[in-house]
Amino acid sequence: QESMHAYAANVYTSVVEELMKGKQRKFIAVEQEFFRLWWDAVATDTYKQQVHQLLQEGRLEFVIGGQVMHDEAVTLIDDQILQLTEGHGFLYETFGIRPQFSWHIDPFGASATTPTLFALAGFNAHLISRIDYDLKADMQKNKKLQFVWQGSPSLSERQEIFTHVMDQYSYCTPSEIPFSNRSGFYWNGIAAFPDPPKDGVYPNMSLPVTDTNIHQYAQTMVANIKERAAWFRTSDVLWPWGCDKQFFNASVQYSNMDLLLDYINKHSDEFGVTVQYATVGDYFRAVYSRNLRWEIRDSQDFLPYSTEPFQAWTGFYASRSTLKGIARRASSLLYAGESIFTQYVRKHPTSSICKCGALKQLQSLRWAVSEVQHHDGITGTESPKVKDMYMNNLMYGMFNVKKLMASIIFDMNNAKKNGEVYSSVYVKDSGIPDVDQYVVVYNPLAWNITTFVTVSVSHLAMSVYDELGHSVPAQVQSSAESHSTYDLYILVAISGLSYRKYNVKPLNGKQSAFIGRSVKYKRKDVTRAYQQSRQLLPVVNNCYQVLFDQNTNLMHSITERETNQTVQLTQEFLEYHVNGDVTKGPISDNYLFAPNASAVPVSKAVGLEVVSGNLMTEIRQYFYSNVTSQDYIYAVYTRMYAVPEGYDGKLLCHRIEQEYSVGPLELNREAILRTSTNLNTRQLLYADSNGYQIQKRPFKAYVNNTVARNYYPMVQTAYIEDDTTRLMLLAERAHGVSSQGNGQVEVMLHRRLWNNLQWDLNYNLTLNDSSVVRPVIWLILGTKTATSILYRTSVLALEHRPVVMFGALSGDKLKLHGQLQQNSVHGSPVTLPPNLHLQTLSIPGWKYSSNHAEQDRSIRMGKQKQGDADFSRVLLRIRHLYEVGEDPVLSQPVMVNLKSLLKGLGSVMVVEERSLTGTWDVNTLKRWKWKTAQYPSKGFSNSTETSENCIVTVHPKEIRTFFVYFQGQ
Repeated sequence: QESMHAYAANVYTSVVEELMKGKQRKFIAVEQEFFRLWWDAVATDTYKQQVHQLLQEGRLEFVIGGQVMHDEAVTLIDDQILQLTEGHGFLYETFGIRPQFSWHIDPFGASATTPTLFALAGFNAHLISRIDYDLKADMQKNKKLQFVWQGSPSLSERQEIFTHVMDQYSYCTPSEIPFSNRSGFYWNGIAAFPDPPKDGVYPNMSLPVTDTNIHQYAQTMVANIKERAAWFRTSDVLWPWGCDKQFFNASVQYSNMDLLLDYINKHSDEFGVTVQYATVGDYFRAVYSRNLRWEIRDSQDFLPYSTEPFQAWTGFYASRSTLKGIARRASSLLYAGESIFTQYVRKHPTSSICKCGALKQLQSLRWAVSEVQHHDGITGTESPKVKDMYMNNLMYGMFNVKKLMASIIFDMNNAKKNGEVYSSVYVKDSGIPDVDQYVVVYNPLAWNITTFVTVSVSHLAMSVYDELGHSVPAQVQSSAESHSTYDLYILVAISGLSYRKYNVKPLNGKQSAFIGRSVKYKRKDVTRAYQQSRQLLPVVNNCYQVLFDQNTNLMHSITERETNQTVQLTQEFLEYHVNGDVTKGPISDNYLFAPNASAVPVSKAVGLEVVSGNLMTEIRQYFYSNVTSQDYIYAVYTRMYAVPEGYDGKLLCHRIEQEYSVGPLELNREAILRTSTNLNTRQLLYADSNGYQIQKRPFKAYVNNTVARNYYPMVQTAYIEDDTTRLMLLAERAHGVSSQGNGQVEVMLHRRLWNNLQWDLNYNLTLNDSSVVRPVIWLILGTKTATSILYRTSVLALEHRPVVMFGALSGDKLKLHGQLQQNSVHGSPVTLPPNLHLQTLSIPGWKYSSNHAEQDRSIRMGKQKQGDADFSRVLLRIRHLYEVGEDPVLSQPVMVNLKSLLKGLGSVMVVEERSLTGTWDVNTLKRWKWKTAQYPSKGFSNSTETSENCIVTVHPKEIRTFFVYFQGQ
């Protein structure tokens, strides 16, 4: 909001004015969030008409075109797709344009998922900047800053993209001019917050171009252009003009630029250079037309990112863990809300819920989840007040979608509308009142799931019944966090995209939930443990035996029972102590991680409590700084599940669920959980790239900063393995992950920092985060083959845990049971095979025509559709979860009949296959094919084979996007 007021609105207003004054002038714009705020709240009709004209003339160009320029390290592919789709839908609906180039200049490191994403969205070229300083210097020297990137090993050349890495000057114009001690090239100065200056005089305005200095200005610019030309293969040089927060006073900027460009072109013989205003598209068209043959880069990414020997940008992988967690919960809730709303609209066309109002509720969460993907959002690299804004927007959107889901379910049940209707998603302390009430559980995945949901109750004696009045397995026990409530675990089995209702009653003589009994063990001094003989405490379910060492109260080993493989495994919390004083050496901050030395163990004593019942055992470990400490800063709650006969317990049994409580930390501490095993891993770590693919992360020794430079982002998955056995960690939010020793994997869970770097202080960018964080990680242990199948479904089961809602029962219960007799599971089961994931099922509401000629015509004639959103178009995406050759069965292409897949939603009439963000018909999308050793001639590439009569074959790693229309719409 401050940016809009002080800066961003002025960029669009003054740039549009200036572009209209000179036919030669051009400009590129990226983030749609700011542009849409300007378009909706600031732009006059005149400005709007001028924007249409400038876009038609190609002088204003939208690049990327997502809501934001998303971070690449800690974001999930689902959310990258969402924010890109959100921006693209607006641009296509409003202007009929489809961005075709990227400008990913600011994310801190580059992921290999991004080039694939942009290729699938129909882009012709990709542009990045922030990669390791030493690697960039090397690539620059050898003219290797441009290449064709095959980001996905399975999609390889089918979704490759030409990629340009900016040189050492990056995306800002160099401001030094040798003939003055004032800056050059930034004539509008720097933006002033919170208010623009009344007199229009901004701080640091560069030396204006005059008759006396124009020759020197031109010489300076030409010298820099020639220096850069030596680093690229063609004679076209991209010279970015601008930087952060520039062009808010575009008239002074363009008038000086005009003078300089004209002067150089008049003296081009002398300078050996001609210059012109250009967009990114102009630059890439020039390079493409040179018809050179380019090197291919495989799926190796550019993470982590260092800017100099002691500046590893690996701290942000864990900064503001709470924000990272809420962002993912919000994303998951949105996923559930979209699919339940789609089913509702399809099956209840004359519903009592206002569809337009419902869409607005969903849109508020789409907007919030999109904006937090920004490279200074989910990264945790913003000031506290901006973090609060992201949080507030997420919470508001989540509240709206919970409310919508609750009203849809109550409407589908025709429940009497009296009684307070409220919903709570994954919140344990939502407390069930003492009356009879029901719990509604929705499974948003397109697979049948069997899992536990947890609700807080006020009694130990409880019974749980399903819709037919049958007893449901459940366990109740004292809560680890609260002394006044109990945790009730209910075993739920639910088909894809369906919900079930469970009646929870305080005991009335009939069969009750199992009760978990607690045994507390004496606190043990970890430092003295080695003096005693070892006593081991076993905790067992059908899949694992976990042993705890009673001398230390720490985990000792895990045996996978099917293969009888035992892995010695122990876990401890440690802290990296870091420096915050710039006069004393490198610092850690929101971005950077700069440990002083190795991590230090945090506790000398561990307390242990084991709560066991028929369905679950929970091991509670409390870590104290010494034997007599009153309070703990660290705790682990480990849960192992036993599944009764008649339930499919494969996934449940195979996960060891851990929830951590970490904080409040002391200042300048970075908290890690280190898991040490006897696996001979050769210090090779694997971690996922945005939840889309796995990257190999070998340990690398550096002259300086080796610890920090071996940290990697873990968005959903990390694992270590030896020749036979693999230990996997699955996460519900992003963390930093590293293997600092053979057989080890450590996860950075929390950071609390303060430093005196002036830049950080100016922006209030010190990370004095005194919160307690409660992340969850699931451990899976087994053979490579078994774990590679288990984790694909498990990671999505963790990401999209069932949504739990509560409602008080009212009216005649018998009548309710009668009503439900015919239909014990609600929803329209949509079921995919285990190697396919329902990436998206939603009603976007866009009003654009999917026929491009028609959409183009209606925009040129100013006849865009006004009025209500379009509820007839359903957006469907299906993603293949496996790589080529990964599994003999599950890596095969899968044939899907979309008609039968979606029959629960109605009769499918038309299916149109689209590009990733929906704006292209895949049959008309012709991406540039750049010349490589594999492809000796350039040309165009068709992205994919299209569907015949609603039957599609989905190949490994493909993400296929469709518009689906049903009969009667």
